[in-house]
Amino acid sequence: MCYFFNMMKYPLILFDGVCNLCNGTIDFVLRHDKGKQFRFVPLQSKAGKKVKEKLHLSSESDTVIFYFDKKVYTESDAVIEILRFLPAPWKWFVIVIIIPKSVRDKIYKWIAKNRYKWFGQKQTCRIPTPQEKQFFPEAEDLHI
Repeated sequence: MCYFFNMMKYPLILFDGVCNLCNGTIDFVLRHDKGKQFRFVPLQSKAGKKVKEKLHLSSESDTVIFYFDKKVYTESDAVIEILRFLPAPWKWFVIVIIIPKSVRDKIYKWIAKNRYKWFGQKQTCRIPTPQEKQFFPEAEDLHI
């Protein structure tokens, strides 16, 4: 089934598809995204490679990437922007923006560096359930 995906309409989260922490985060967002506004793409997928190429991002990038309204956010800024779209009380955590970006990103990078050791990883990218499939566009569904 092909789902037309307009990158201007939906906030897009690119994530490490083999990372257990990242997949847990995607599960959390899916559960709390009452408006079903987010779309998700594993970085390692064909769709992820297409998005990184179109947005001129490094093919080696393994950070969470949030794209919406022609803007790209990475690292702690991506997390903050994702929180903005979630309902209360989760959106209240954007208060962390008062922490200087350099400090936030340092913490983000420390967690990212250790994520496989602490949380483990899968052998393959996440495969969405039939109910989730509409939120995980394929490369041919992406119109940038």
